[in-house]
Amino acid sequence: MLRRSFLALPLAAPAIAVAQDGPFPNRPITIYSGFPNGSGIDIYVRRMAEPLGKALGVTILADNRTGAGGNIGSDFVAKSRPDGYTLYFGTAGTHAINATLYRTLPFDVIRDFTPISHLGDVPNILTVSPEKRPQFTDCSALLAAARANPGRLNYASTGNGASTHLAGAQFSMAANIDVTHVPYRGQPGAQTALLAGDVDFFLNQSGPAMGAMRQGQVRGLAVTTAQRLAVLPDVPTVAEACNLPGFVSTTWYGLFGPAHLPAPVLEKISSAVTSVLRDAEFSKWLTENQGISLPPVYTPAEFADIQRRDVAAWGEIVRRSGAAVD
Repeated sequence: MLRRSFLALPLAAPAIAVAQDGPFPNRPITIYSGFPNGSGIDIYVRRMAEPLGKALGVTILADNRTGAGGNIGSDFVAKSRPDGYTLYFGTAGTHAINATLYRTLPFDVIRDFTPISHLGDVPNILTVSPEKRPQFTDCSALLAAARANPGRLNYASTGNGASTHLAGAQFSMAANIDVTHVPYRGQPGAQTALLAGDVDFFLNQSGPAMGAMRQGQVRGLAVTTAQRLAVLPDVPTVAEACNLPGFVSTTWYGLFGPAHLPAPVLEKISSAVTSVLRDAEFSKWLTENQGISLPPVYTPAEFADIQRRDVAAWGEIVRRSGAAVD
């Protein structure tokens, strides 16, 4: 389990003055994400936009700049004016994993961003198609098939180095099975491949996985959290179902701005996000519809510590998995 510890931050870089055209905010704010429509990230951004807009008194726009594991969107925001009107919905993938996964990046995941708000911890669910793989009634059956046919089974991911890829890599290493990774461009493509029978299993993020489970499209064999999800009490953990004690693989969502976001702007956005996360209706939607756990609300500085910690922790997992992208 990737346990978090708060580390001392280095001295902040000198602030860069940004001229404000009146009290912030006084025009629409755009939250960019690096993944396509229908992904768990896209679902979250669009659901959060209305209550966050009400809290800030302006319209919140959602925009997708996809590609390169979220790096295209990240790069765009990193190079944007730090005035609070251009934000990025990041993940442990875009702002921790990619730092090691990609040999070169046009930005620095720490230096070129301002962490604003931790938006929740996201588990994965081990899913199969009951129509295409009816024999996989539980994790034991899946593992037995993988061990009897080394190199024959495969699993989908939402892209090289995505959390769905590394969850699959962690799973295969922990279970000591030889399976093939098949990356797709985003969640919809990977899900379509699973339903078509092109892949054998998919460690999908909880939100879209739960939606497909409710529709009967997929069977959830196990969740990657330490304890069962309250919203899915009948779905065991990977540790339970697959006899892999201690197995945990979760990531996080977070809101970022460009580096040197002015302190008053940072505080205003962070406070507005906190009010949304504490809203009973929104938090219920997150936990019951998306399977996302909301930890105690972190300050921007605490979220920055989490990010730094996970850059190192996920870096080790990336190196062990052998994943790399040029």
